[in-house]
Amino acid sequence: MHIRKFIEHHYRHFNAATMREAAEAYEKHLESGGKMMVTLAGAMSTAELGLSLAEMIRQDKVHAITCTGANLEEDVFNLVAHDHYRRIPDWRNLTPQQEKDLEHAGLNRVTDTCIPEDKAFRAIESQVFELWKRADDRDERFFPHQYLYQLINEGWIRDAYRIDPADSWLVAAAEKNLPMWAPGWEDSTLGNIFVAHVITGELSGCHLVRSGAEYMRDLAHWYVKTTTGKDLYEIAPEQAGSPDGGIVATQTVRPEDAECTVGFFQIGGGIAGDFPICVVPMIHQDLRRACPYWAYFCQISDSTTSYGSYSGAIPTEKITWGKLDVDTPKFVIESDATIVAPLIFAYVLGW
Repeated sequence: MHIRKFIEHHYRHFNAATMREAAEAYEKHLESGGKMMVTLAGAMSTAELGLSLAEMIRQDKVHAITCTGANLEEDVFNLVAHDHYRRIPDWRNLTPQQEKDLEHAGLNRVTDTCIPEDKAFRAIESQVFELWKRADDRDERFFPHQYLYQLINEGWIRDAYRIDPADSWLVAAAEKNLPMWAPGWEDSTLGNIFVAHVITGELSGCHLVRSGAEYMRDLAHWYVKTTTGKDLYEIAPEQAGSPDGGIVATQTVRPEDAECTVGFFQIGGGIAGDFPICVVPMIHQDLRRACPYWAYFCQISDSTTSYGSYSGAIPTEKITWGKLDVDTPKFVIESDATIVAPLIFAYVLGW
């Protein structure tokens, strides 16, 4: 039985049913001409989500990605150092001293997998530094993901690949020049390395890596262009507000009137999801310009809805923030994304 048929037959209730419905709605959104943004939090790259996500990108089932700096770089680390990774099956039972022993061995643990510092971080540091230095010498500036696109597309590390590049989601994204945003990149390993080179004076300044605020501006332009077919500046701002003090109703665009609609497939919580989803209320409320709401929403998360947990906020709460509309298809799958995401991707791919 194919995975798709298996899901259709067995996944009938509870989180399983929600997963099937989310997959069906994902497919329906694409069939209607919509595009999909995927957001990656957690350690999805070290969990090798690229095994399914890369094919989703190649088959135009994913049209944009927002990810943490860790997910951005860890796909590259896996690409060049996979043979040297060490799996820890009994990771839940490690003592503090055993954790310290891993540190001394240069093994940085991500749940059940240790990333070897010398074979991963240091293996690409010199090449990435050369790209930063080249930009410095040319008085150029790029976003974090653009430097890694250069690293891949220019062949800087091609001879160091330790997995089939078809299983790397970043290779697939780089080949397509997929729209991407990596807010908060500076808390990643490469972000730390970059700042260290700036502090030592080897690079002239932090300006060489474009900022999160610039990422937001870029996202606003992309979202408006994608959904309306117009440049952001071609859309005249609405009046400051409605008579009752609310947001002007004409700032929204009905899905049927949009050039295209964009869905939001969120894996985990945190900045990878929080950053991009707020671009819609920013366009409506701060720029006073018209665009459609996100047209689909699905979050895979084990964060429960309690004590102000934003990552566990139910989708209807996002209506109050101007991110989703009343009739936007909404799903929350309370489960492990390493189990659920590949199944949804397999369903959408027809596997």
